[in-house]
Amino acid sequence: MSRYGPMYGPDITFLGVDRCDLGDPASYEDADVVIVGAPFDGGTSNRPGARFGPMALRQACYLPHDGSRPSLALRVDALRDLRVLDAGDVECYSGDVEGSLAAIEEAVHRVAASGAIPLVLGGDHTVALPDARGTARAYAAGPPR
Repeated sequence: MSRYGPMYGPDITFLGVDRCDLGDPASYEDADVVIVGAPFDGGTSNRPGARFGPMALRQACYLPHDGSRPSLALRVDALRDLRVLDAGDVECYSGDVEGSLAAIEEAVHRVAASGAIPLVLGGDHTVALPDARGTARAYAAGPPR
């Protein structure tokens, strides 16, 4: 599964965290969290546009994209205290529901099977099913690692 790049918008990572490639397990083997974009809105019945969600979330912060967001209340900086990586977007096409959901499931499975937590930036609610399936496949025989 090679990295396709951004489906919609500029090629940036979430808050400037480092990038990884789901086709190269070594690039995320020590990750605590891997962000996966699921730009899919083929399950909407009224108003499409959720496919732009992953990129909108990556662009939303007006602070510098420096891989740091300290919490003064909690006295932690999760982006620095954990190894958080961004794998970019999974290739999803609104007209190909089965193919898109299978691709999301496989991406989530790869992340979960590595022991990292998959953080899916989604499109519509349809992406919850392949997220759950991919995680369940990874944990079917017990926790990874």
